[in-house]
Amino acid sequence: MTRGTVSVMEGSMAVAKAVKACRPAVISAYPITPQTHIIEMLAQMVAQGELEAEYVRADSEFSAASVVAGASATGVRTYTASASQGLLLMTEVLYYLAGARLPVVLTGTNRQVSVPLGLQPDHRDTMSFRDSGVIQLYVENVQEAYDTHLQAFKIAEDHGVLLPTMVCMDGFVLTHVVEPVRILDQVDVDGYLPPYEPVHYLTPERPSVFGSYTDDANTLEFYYLLQQAVLGAKAKVELAARDFRAAFGRSHGGLIDSYGAEDAEVVVIAMGSTVGTLREAVDVLRREGAKVGLIKVRCFRPFPAEEVRQAASGADAVAVVDRAMSFGFQGVLATDVKAALYDAPAANRPVVMGTMAGFGGREVTIDTVREIVKVARQALDGHLPAPDDSNFIGLKPELLPVAGPG
Repeated sequence: MTRGTVSVMEGSMAVAKAVKACRPAVISAYPITPQTHIIEMLAQMVAQGELEAEYVRADSEFSAASVVAGASATGVRTYTASASQGLLLMTEVLYYLAGARLPVVLTGTNRQVSVPLGLQPDHRDTMSFRDSGVIQLYVENVQEAYDTHLQAFKIAEDHGVLLPTMVCMDGFVLTHVVEPVRILDQVDVDGYLPPYEPVHYLTPERPSVFGSYTDDANTLEFYYLLQQAVLGAKAKVELAARDFRAAFGRSHGGLIDSYGAEDAEVVVIAMGSTVGTLREAVDVLRREGAKVGLIKVRCFRPFPAEEVRQAASGADAVAVVDRAMSFGFQGVLATDVKAALYDAPAANRPVVMGTMAGFGGREVTIDTVREIVKVARQALDGHLPAPDDSNFIGLKPELLPVAGPG
């Protein structure tokens, strides 16, 4: 039976309610669109006595991250949120959180990074932390955002993980949309998420140091242990999802989801809110006779290479829809997908095409998906771009410069 009470609310309110139910002891906040409503609503909950927490208004995103770093080091549950340039200002501290094994949970409300200055979503901000050791979970809709925040604390605080965990949700498209959301009772959340029990924490009775100096004598071993912790988090992500499904009857969670991929000739791979449109597109294209399927990458770090490889094993072509690019090379997600599929036997390896769509909040429609599938079919016929190129879907020629002589 599906648990919870359905209410209609803004996506940011759903996140705030999820965080409240997780009972963080310290919340730090510095406003930046489109994250602001989340921390405003949490501030109101604290002010009205609905949530017993220390709410710290910081003077920058760097300070906000530093506040939860210090609080987490004392052994309490912590939370913050940011977006775009604000997340980038947190960069130094997020690397510290991962290295110091501090299980802070934060929300990354995806928004393009200037220049150009914009408020709409792509994934460059959060995906810039792919090498930091931060766990990254991407959500498709508001209900999944609510459910995933409950799971994020469970994953982060697992004694085999103890890593910062970021729930990534597309700004405005998810943070400001109003949808029905099934909200769980506090007693049910308490049964799923026990109080945080730290392993290492600062106390006068047992003095210790977090993030101390090292040299070549043990740095390699330190990175090895961090790598093992991140890789080991894959099993914990799946476990948190299974426990959630068993407790509440909902299946949001895990490393990946697939839709119609079992018999598909062309599989589209994507993350975030565009997945909802892609599901509709799969249904439309299948009614038109095209064997198209979908793989949703939910957990970007640790990357589910084996799971993606298995889900795409029957496809002839894979089209990756990226909303973040490593300029000078290709889409970030496409790079990981290609690396994962390269480990498959050559005879079973599909052609992989990287495509760029949805940047700056540009709408991804069913016609967009038709173009993406067309590009993938062209790849099957040998029409491949250069290895370091990507197909930009929906370019407006009138906005591009006209090449001059020579």
